[in-house]
Amino acid sequence: MLLGLSNGCNSSYVPKPTGYFKIEFPQKNYTTFNEPGFPYTFEYPQYAVVKRDSSFFGDNTENPWWINIEFPQFNGRIYISYKIIGTYKLEKLLSDAFNLTNKQSVKATYISDSLIETPNNIHGMFFKVSGNVATANQFFLTDSVRHFLRGALYFDATPNQDSLQPVNDFLVADMRHLINTFQWK
Repeated sequence: MLLGLSNGCNSSYVPKPTGYFKIEFPQKNYTTFNEPGFPYTFEYPQYAVVKRDSSFFGDNTENPWWINIEFPQFNGRIYISYKIIGTYKLEKLLSDAFNLTNKQSVKATYISDSLIETPNNIHGMFFKVSGNVATANQFFLTDSVRHFLRGALYFDATPNQDSLQPVNDFLVADMRHLINTFQWK
């Protein structure tokens, strides 16, 4: 009996690594957002819900074309804000887009950007922010004359790159589909 206890004490303890739940992803099918009166149209996933955004930090949105694309099963949403060039100078809108992305640099390990040019002649920039940040994926689209649209993917969860990475990757594909099907009206 004593021999059995002494052998058990000599084994080294190895903690189990943190595990995350397996996430079942739905099949990718898209539907068109083409609401009357909106200055843009695009395709979004059928497992998402598009809702008008009615408040911005407690204030009313500056125009009725701000929307949220919500992903209830992932506790996430893409916030879409639209601004009219002329009411705002393009330089200010571009500066704001870069500044909002750079606010993540406190927690980010790196920020990469890539130019966007779609078959529909849409131009913009896509930002990938790595690290435990509030929003790892952001973009803006513009025609440089009249329209400016910004999107950012957020989750209602504590930012943890390891646990959010599979969902981020899944939804980035949807963001890129939205961008590639996007058109100004």
